[in-house]
Parts: sequence; C-alpha cells; structure tokens
Amino acid sequence: MPPFLVIARLTIQESSRRRLLLALLILTLVVVGFSAWGFNKITTLTRANGTPLPPEQVALLTSQLLIVVTFMFSGVLALSAAVVAGPLISGEVESGLLLSMLARPVRRSEVVIGKWLGLAALVAVYAAGAGSLELGAVDWATGYLPPHPVELLVFVAAEGLVLLSVGMLLSTRLSGITAGVIALVAWLMAWIAGVVGDIGTGLQNQALENVGVVSHLLLPSDGLWRGAIYAMEPDTLIAAMRALGAAGRANPFAAADPPPTQFLAWVVIWFALVLSLSIWSFRTREI
Repeated sequence: MPPFLVIARLTIQESSRRRLLLALLILTLVVVGFSAWGFNKITTLTRANGTPLPPEQVALLTSQLLIVVTFMFSGVLALSAAVVAGPLISGEVESGLLLSMLARPVRRSEVVIGKWLGLAALVAVYAAGAGSLELGAVDWATGYLPPHPVELLVFVAAEGLVLLSVGMLLSTRLSGITAGVIALVAWLMAWIAGVVGDIGTGLQNQALENVGVVSHLLLPSDGLWRGAIYAMEPDTLIAAMRALGAAGRANPFAAADPPPTQFLAWVVIWFALVLSLSIWSFRTREI
C-alpha cells in the first residue's frame, strides 16, 4: 500500500477516536429530529379561511426552511473541518511525531496528501450521511424533496473540503488554534463578501458585484453554497426570481442560476493549487 494511503487510514482512525466526532453525531441527530418536527408543522398550516395550504405553498415554505437548516449544517461542517484541520500538521510537528515519521522513507508530500485524503473522506461521509438523514426527515414530514438532492450533498461536502484545505495549508505554518480560527473567519468573510456581491447585483453596482466575484475566486465556499441553494429550490421559485431580473438575484438565501461551469472548473483547479501550496509550505518548513 502506498505510504499516503497508510497515512490516510491512520488519520481516519485517529480522528474517529476524538470526542468531536461523537458530539457532532449526537448534535446532528438532535437537529434532524427537531427539524422533522418543525417541517411537519408546515403541513398543518392553514389559510385565513381555515383551508389547508396548497401543495405548491407547502413545497415553497419547506424549501425555504430547508435552506436555513442546511446553512446551519454547512456552518457546523465548516467549523468542524477548520477545528480538525488546524492542528493537522502543526500539532504533530510540535509533538515530535512527524519527526520520527519523516525519518523513515516517507516524503513530506505523502504526509500532506495522506492526511488530506483521510479527513476529506470523513468530511464527505458526514456530509452525505447528515444530508441524507435531513432529506429523509423532510420527505417524511412534508413529502417534499429538493429537485437535485445529489448535487446538494456534493456542494455541501465540497464546501467542507474548502475549509479543510485552507485549515491544512495554514497548519503547515501556524499553530492549530490560530490556523482553525483564521480558516473559520475566512469562511465567514467569504460569505459576507458574497452577500455584498448580491447587493451589488440588486443595485446594479459593478464595484460591489466584483467583491463577490473576487471572493468566489479566492475562497470558493460561498459559490459552492449558492450551488447548494439552487439544488434545494423548486422550479416555480427559480422561475419567479428570474422574472424579477437583477432584484431576484440579490437575495443571499436564494439562487436564480446554477454555478457556472467555469466556476466549477476553477474549484477543481483551486483544490489542486491549495494542496500544492500546502506541500511546498511543509517542504520548506524546518522541523
């Protein structure tokens, strides 16, 4: 077995023993249970004359509440990825564990790639598992499923991988706490910059729009989040937002269009660049 796969397996085993994963699992189950109860209440809503809401309105309300719940899930995933990735390299450098590992015929690039693959697998499994549970709860409570559930899970997982990659890059130079905090703040700033870009779209202000564009290039987490939003919206809502033009595209919790193909291609390139930069940074660090 190649060394980087061995390191990936050991990283998964080590991370699985942490209490953070257990706490995350319990929190996820609690949130899914409460959200199922909340979604079920939507089906009991009535109009002013006492008649039940039509299925179209139930689907619209469900999709909007699902977006809010998914945003919370993505925030938890981003926080967890940043916390776990922060000490990924620096923690083992400070403890001296990597020094003994690198004394063997193991390249530093294999260490970086192996650790990234191990945690990336955990992020993907959590995103798929938690997302599937939530979608199952929504379907049970309201009978509504997003138009593109697979794309939704992929976008949420990719957003977590962005934070993981940034945290690991920072971990090659900074302490675990510092790297995790910076990665999380970067995620929040990218989301705020995306909101500013949406405001610029609504006001047709090119300077503000460019803030969102630049943030999507530097840290594509917000662009991936917009893809997740688009995957959750019913076709009727998308058509209504497109009819509004620029005003319909100014809502930070709505997406009138899917992520452009050029952006998705850039995300792939971004991952390769950040991973390469992490390898270079670790290679040039004195241990």
